[in-house]
Amino acid sequence: MIVVAEVGLVHNGSLSKALKLIDIAKEVGADAVKFQTHIAERETLINAPNPTYFKKESRFNYFKRTSFKLNDWIKIRKYTKKKKIKFFSSPFSIQAVDLLRKINVDAFKIASGEITNHPLLERINNTKKETFISSGMSNWTEISRAIKLLPKIKKKTLMQCTSMYPCKLNKAGLNIINQMKKRYKLPVGFSDHTQGITASIIATALGVDVIEKHLTISNKMYGSDAFFSLEPKEFKQMIAMIKETSQILNNPVDKNNIKCFKGMKIVFEKSIVLNKDMLQGQKIKYEDLDFKKPGIGIRADKIMKVIGKILKKNIKKDSILNYQDFK
Repeated sequence: MIVVAEVGLVHNGSLSKALKLIDIAKEVGADAVKFQTHIAERETLINAPNPTYFKKESRFNYFKRTSFKLNDWIKIRKYTKKKKIKFFSSPFSIQAVDLLRKINVDAFKIASGEITNHPLLERINNTKKETFISSGMSNWTEISRAIKLLPKIKKKTLMQCTSMYPCKLNKAGLNIINQMKKRYKLPVGFSDHTQGITASIIATALGVDVIEKHLTISNKMYGSDAFFSLEPKEFKQMIAMIKETSQILNNPVDKNNIKCFKGMKIVFEKSIVLNKDMLQGQKIKYEDLDFKKPGIGIRADKIMKVIGKILKKNIKKDSILNYQDFK
């Protein structure tokens, strides 16, 4: 399983912040860092509407102002190699696909709004690069068509997400994870747009192959993503919990293999003891017995093998009974 730190546009067009976010992603334990590759003139009209959660500047201006030039992307790519962290990005135009191919991105992410952009999918397919497919605003028919357009991609992961920013917990749609596995027989991941880490931990327990979560330096940073992203401390905590959850799930316990409990059974289980002094030749009755720790003698569940037995010798009160005590 891998954890992807989604940087998106949190860098706000600053190369130094982009590199700092790569540092943070590495420090908190993410396996990959993901950016968005925008070329405003190629992906949106100037008067295209803003999403409801971000209206501080037009989408065209925002994408144009925060986009990087080829030389910047080359520096980002080199830095991810230096930091030994995988570098993914979401292209939002055919030209962005070509740019990312030129800098040898490790993997593509098809954003939710691009899943019906078949020309873009066909261009990604020709790269043969590992691809993550976000399903956020698509129905099953649209998802199926998108997968069919990527036959050259040998490593495909389908991502459940909900295209709401932030996404309420009751809209996370984690029930879809198992449905995706059954429908497509592909690795399935979860792109988490909720606030907090609960949904990601539950998705881990459901057996996803990938968790993607937005990362920011501070929730107070400018932009469309920072306010619902995780700050470094919380992101690190999420990864620790994901690893713990995976450790639990990937190490099943055999209930019939109780050798490891041998010492504990001695300490906590009960042995059959006499509740009074008894003489040689006496027959043991139920009312002669008690059940006390430690569990080193005849166990309490074997009581029917003790009742009615004749003692071979005198035995004191609170003595732990053994089978050799009987005739």
